[in-house]
Amino acid sequence: MTIARGIATALTAVIFATLPAFAEKGTDMTEQSFVGMWVTADGHIRHELLPDGRYVEARGRREKAYQGSYTITGNHIDYVDDTGFTADGDFIDGVLHHAGMVLYRQR
Repeated sequence: MTIARGIATALTAVIFATLPAFAEKGTDMTEQSFVGMWVTADGHIRHELLPDGRYVEARGRREKAYQGSYTITGNHIDYVDDTGFTADGDFIDGVLHHAGMVLYRQR
């Protein structure tokens, strides 16, 4: 095991240990509660949902990898980035499931 892999493994363990602070398990989400930062467990992908219906997605060190608009219907989110690419996801038990990723609400 390389040192970098060992560090990544240790960081993942720490992040998973703190997930209850990110997630709102068993909570009915209101549209207002969707606004804010959503992150993957490893912190690599970050979606900031802004109150004006815009979003900014960061990937690793790229703070503005993708930007665009979003709409929420019930617990479903639809994204349209500024280039026209579309994606969607669902909020399930306070967790965002998007494009095969799981993102947790960061407090």
